[in-house]
Amino acid sequence: MKVLIYGATGSIGSRITQEARDRGHEVTAVVRNPSRTPVQEAALEVIAGDVLDKEAAAKHARGRDAVISAVGAGIRGPAPRFDIYRGAAESLIEALRTLGETAPRLLVVGGAGSLEVAPGVRLVDTPEFPGMFRQEALAQAEALDYYRCVTDVEWTYLSPAVLIEPGARTGRYRTGGDALLTDQEGSSAISTEDYAAALVDELETPQAIGRRLSVAY
Repeated sequence: MKVLIYGATGSIGSRITQEARDRGHEVTAVVRNPSRTPVQEAALEVIAGDVLDKEAAAKHARGRDAVISAVGAGIRGPAPRFDIYRGAAESLIEALRTLGETAPRLLVVGGAGSLEVAPGVRLVDTPEFPGMFRQEALAQAEALDYYRCVTDVEWTYLSPAVLIEPGARTGRYRTGGDALLTDQEGSSAISTEDYAAALVDELETPQAIGRRLSVAY
């Protein structure tokens, strides 16, 4: 497939890029400044663009099979941009709408904070949720609410487990919906490598169009 990815240089985005390329997909990374972007493999196509530029997003998406949004707020940086999640959602949906029936699918790297630990109770609203991640989790939840109002573009929002960090790629994982997935010990975890595998699996074999898909061990 021909895949366009925003956020390809991030921890999760880079692994999605590698996973897709390992499976033979043609991946193009969209970055704001290609000259400042480290690219591990020269064969990866990198083009200049901004996820918030609707006209450019439509131009770059034309002729692709899928667009992947792995953009992040840069929470560990000096000036996190929590509004990027809703902004990217609106920009990409509006861009894809202009392509009509030829619009590619949209797959979104989401957050875990909006997953439910009990009916109607989100993880982000529990007392145990870390305060330093609350603002980002709420911003990601707002973006998901926006996607849920979209019926004319094929989208899938993939929420990882509570703990997602680099690790082994096993190719084994469980999927769910809006409920937080935990193991028998109550832990909720996934490696970034297996999350990437799950996302590319969803790309290749759609199971959750127009809804959230959660991924964990």
